[in-house]
Amino acid sequence: MFNHIVLIDDDDDDQFIFLTALKAVAPECACRINNNGLDAFRDLQAHHDNIDMIFLDLNMPIMNGFEFLIVLKSDPLLSLIPITIYSTSNNPSDEKRAKALGAVQFISKTSDIEMLMAELGLISRAQQV
Repeated sequence: MFNHIVLIDDDDDDQFIFLTALKAVAPECACRINNNGLDAFRDLQAHHDNIDMIFLDLNMPIMNGFEFLIVLKSDPLLSLIPITIYSTSNNPSDEKRAKALGAVQFISKTSDIEMLMAELGLISRAQQV
């Protein structure tokens, strides 16, 4: 089960949908939100303890998801935090590239909260193993 996660996404609507689904699946989970990869990286450098997972959008200003993956995976204190891509992209090459850069999984954004709840539930249960 998730206890502490970070969502990196610049879209307010997507943040709302994600948080709504997360609260339904893991009501005790604390979620920090960053609007771009650079802010997230700085935040994680200062507060990296006990992060169970990062959910990362690919298309963001300042530092996109791919750039964030490269920077995060080069930092010994942060590189072991699992990263799930949470993106509107359905391009197989984006998924392949993200996984090659260290993402553990790739889920597509949806406005269907029930579908997102199911995805988050599966990911959360897999974290327990």
